[in-house]
Amino acid sequence: MPTTLQTDRSLPGTARDLAATTTLVTDPRSALVRRTFKGHCSNPQKNRFLASLPQSEYAHWLPDLDLVFLDRDEILHAGTTGRQSIFFPVDAIVSILHLLCDGRSVEVSVIGSEGLVGVSSLMGGRDNLSQAVVQSRGWAYRIAGDGLRRSFSRSLGTQCAVLRYAQSLYLQSAQTAVCIRHHSVLQQFIRRLLLGIDRCASATLSMTHESMAAKLGVRRETVTEAAGKLHGAGLISCRRGHITVLDRDGLERQCCECYEVERQEFSRLSA
Repeated sequence: MPTTLQTDRSLPGTARDLAATTTLVTDPRSALVRRTFKGHCSNPQKNRFLASLPQSEYAHWLPDLDLVFLDRDEILHAGTTGRQSIFFPVDAIVSILHLLCDGRSVEVSVIGSEGLVGVSSLMGGRDNLSQAVVQSRGWAYRIAGDGLRRSFSRSLGTQCAVLRYAQSLYLQSAQTAVCIRHHSVLQQFIRRLLLGIDRCASATLSMTHESMAAKLGVRRETVTEAAGKLHGAGLISCRRGHITVLDRDGLERQCCECYEVERQEFSRLSA
C-alpha cells in the first residue's frame, strides 16, 4: 500500500550547499546507504524542467530547493491534502493515478526528470481524483508550493515553462486514453516501459507485475503473460521487483504509435 512521504528525509542544507557535500548518509529505516551527492544528484538542473527556466528565476528558486529521497509507494500528492510542495525528480519516477470509488486506480501519466509533480497545485487548483505516487525510488528536489505560486503569478518565463509542461501532461493523459481503448495490453505494456526508461538514467525499472497491472488497469496474470512474450523474444529481462530493457529498438518496433506521438510532441514543446 502507498505510504505518505516522510518529510524528515530531507537532507540538510540548500541545493547550493549540497553541491560540495561528499558525505554518505545511511537511512536506518531502509538500511540503504545513499551515494555521494556530488555529481549526479547535487545539481538541480539534472531536472530538465529546472534547467529550462530563465537563469534569473532559477537563481531565485535555488536557495529554497531541498534534496529529498523518495521511496517507492510514497504518496507525494493527494487531493485531500492542503497546501502542497512541488517536486522535481532527478532519478525518481512518479505515477499519477486516477482513483475510482471502489479503490481501484489507473495510471494516466508518468513523471520523471523531464518535469515536476504538482502542476495543478502550482496553478491554484486541486485535483481530488488523483494521487501522485512514487513508482521508482530515487532523488528529487522539493520546494514549498506557496513561494512557487507567487513566482508563477509574477514571472512570464515561469508561466511559459509551466504551461508548456502542463500541455505535455495533458497530451500524455489523452494518449493514455487512446492507447487503452485501441491497443493491446502488450502494446500498452511496451509503451509504459519506454516512457519509464525515458524518465530515468537506467534501462532497469523498479516495478513488479502487480504494480504494472494496477497502472494499466488489468489483471496481474495479463501483465505476466505480456512480460513472458517480451522476455522470450530477448527484449526484456525480469527479476523480482525489476524489469530491464535489453533491446530498446526491438520494443519500439513492437510498440503502438502512441509512444512516438508523445515523444515527438514532448520534444516540440521542450524546444
